[in-house]
Amino acid sequence: MNDKKIATSWLVKVAMLSAVASVLMFLEMTIPFVPPFLKLDFSDIPALLAGFSLGPLAGAAVVLIKNLVHALTSWSFLVGELANFLIGISFVLPAAFIYRKHKNKKNAIIGMAVGGATMTVAAGLLNYFILIPLYATVLNFPVEAIIGMSNEVNKYIVDLKTLVLIGITPFNIFKAFVNILITALIYKRLSPLLHMDHIKRK
Repeated sequence: MNDKKIATSWLVKVAMLSAVASVLMFLEMTIPFVPPFLKLDFSDIPALLAGFSLGPLAGAAVVLIKNLVHALTSWSFLVGELANFLIGISFVLPAAFIYRKHKNKKNAIIGMAVGGATMTVAAGLLNYFILIPLYATVLNFPVEAIIGMSNEVNKYIVDLKTLVLIGITPFNIFKAFVNILITALIYKRLSPLLHMDHIKRK
């Protein structure tokens, strides 16, 4: 019976955090001097909360579910959702695995910092080699047009390499910093509601 309660509580909490993440994913915003197709949202925060309190699998599940929800209104033929999923798990999973080894504030910060760095590198490589060419192919929107659109907000973006180095990479560093800061501020307050320990003790 206790195992059933744990499983049910895990599913309920993952569903709740996925719902919050799905809403936050729709509340995206643009940032000045950043390519306009890059939008900032805070939907990775519930995924980080899930990864810390319920384990890496829960964090990955939240990232997946929010993208499945967002896919219902996708304009990018799911390329945007694929990008968000791959980049999201590269952020959440390292943070959750590091925190799981020693559950304390120091490890949480280290985990998120490593996750942020992993996400930034993964985003750069994925966009350069896979995602931007895939966007261009699927949406029939040439890479040159994407670069031109980005050049309008940042004159130093003149090719795919500079798009990744001074457009996408700084954006993801900023995104990681904001998500880490907010998660660090709210996790301690929310963790008693999210952790499974109180169920295991019953």
